[in-house]
Amino acid sequence: MLLETLRNEVLHANREIARRGLAPHTFGNASGVDRTGSRPLVVIKPSGVDYAKLTPADLVVTDLDGKIVEGSLRPSSDLDTHTLLYREFPQIGGIVHTHSEFATSWAQACRPIPCLGTTHADYFHGPVPVTEPLTAEEVTEAYVRHTGAVIVRRFRAGGLDPVAVPGVLVAGHAPFAWGKSPAEAVEHADVLEYIARLAFRTALLNPSVSAIPVHVSEHHYQRKHGPKATYGQKSW
Repeated sequence: MLLETLRNEVLHANREIARRGLAPHTFGNASGVDRTGSRPLVVIKPSGVDYAKLTPADLVVTDLDGKIVEGSLRPSSDLDTHTLLYREFPQIGGIVHTHSEFATSWAQACRPIPCLGTTHADYFHGPVPVTEPLTAEEVTEAYVRHTGAVIVRRFRAGGLDPVAVPGVLVAGHAPFAWGKSPAEAVEHADVLEYIARLAFRTALLNPSVSAIPVHVSEHHYQRKHGPKATYGQKSW
C-alpha cells in the first residue's frame, strides 16, 4: 500500500474535521501531498464515504493531475481543487475543505472576515479573503478546477502569501484551509471557523466595529510567526 504514513495522517485529518463539527454528514474532505518521490502524490478522502467508516485502504492516491495511482473508490469530488492548489502553492502539504457553519455563512455572504481581534491576528496575517464568484462559463467548463483557480487568482491579485494566510472563503460556497501537513490544515480550518464565529458575534454586538489597529495585529502575528517570534518553546 502506497504512502502508509500519509494515509494515516489524512485519515486522522478527515476524522478530526468530523469530530470537531466542521464537516457535518460528509460535507468536507482532507488531503495530503507527498513531494519526496519522483513525482508528487496526493492522498485524499473518497467521495461520499462516512468518516467513521473510513480505513487507510479506502483513501485514494492520485498524481497532481488527478490521475488515480492507487485506490478502488472514486476520489473526492473536490479533487481538482486540491490538486490545483498543491500545484500552485508548493509550500503547503495538507488541505481541508469544510462547510463549517460560521465560515460558510461569511462565504455565502461573499464577505471577507476582517481582523477584529488578536485571536484572528495570531493565525491570519490580515483578513480572511473571499474569492470572486465563479462565472457561468467557469461552472459549465470545469467547476471544481475553476474553484481552485479563483482561489489562486485571489491570492495572486492581492499579493497574499498562502503560508501567512492559510485559508480562504469561496464566494457562495465554503472555506478551504491548508497547512504544512494535514494536521496543520485541520488546525487552521478549526481556527477559521472559530474566528468566523467571533467576527459574526462581534458585528452583532457592534455593527460599526472596524478592524483592530494594524500595529496591534502586526505585533500579534509577528510574535507568533515572525523571525523573532516569542510564542511557544524553542527547539533544542
